[in-house]
Amino acid sequence: MVRRHADIETPGKRHPGRKLTESEFVAWCDEDTRAEWVDGEIFLMAPDNTYHNRIAGLIYKVMDEYAIENKLGIAFFESIQLRLAGQKRRRQPDIVFVSTAREQIIKDTYIDGAPDLIVEVVSPDSTSRDYREKFIEYEAAGVREYWIVDPLSKHVEAFALGKEKHFIQLPEKSGKVSSKSLPGFFLKPEWLWSEPLPTVFKLLKEMGVKL
Repeated sequence: MVRRHADIETPGKRHPGRKLTESEFVAWCDEDTRAEWVDGEIFLMAPDNTYHNRIAGLIYKVMDEYAIENKLGIAFFESIQLRLAGQKRRRQPDIVFVSTAREQIIKDTYIDGAPDLIVEVVSPDSTSRDYREKFIEYEAAGVREYWIVDPLSKHVEAFALGKEKHFIQLPEKSGKVSSKSLPGFFLKPEWLWSEPLPTVFKLLKEMGVKL
């Protein structure tokens, strides 16, 4: 979803046309502007396509409701900024989960440091970024778990940080990809490719949430 071009047509402000310091970026990037800051460079984010948005929205709703019902933490969707100070990065992941024990990293307008779980939903122009750039960044930052949901190949890959601080792929078992950072939470990839998409209520019920 991110493009380098300064003249990209997106809601919010136009590209500043130069590198910005982090403080300049924070002052420039208002609530209507979707952008990421990478070592001074500004990357404006194109609007979601509808398919991407529906899948990301379903995952977020299920994850957030599951976490809240089980008092495990809270999830954030799309426009929340993730600050990785050591890498000079401010990213905007599709979905971020922060556990109750680590809620101190939640600030008023951003997440300050590595969250427990990040989900990125791949779009046609974000493939290399999600599979390579962000994989390396999130691993180095100490993100405990990283899921890549790829509607293009209809595939879900989940990784957890191992003892040597490298991502290790979580296996799919019985058609499920299960989280280690969010105990009891899982996704069945087939849910995401079905039409129509299943309801949040149905998925929570399958996970054992009593509503």
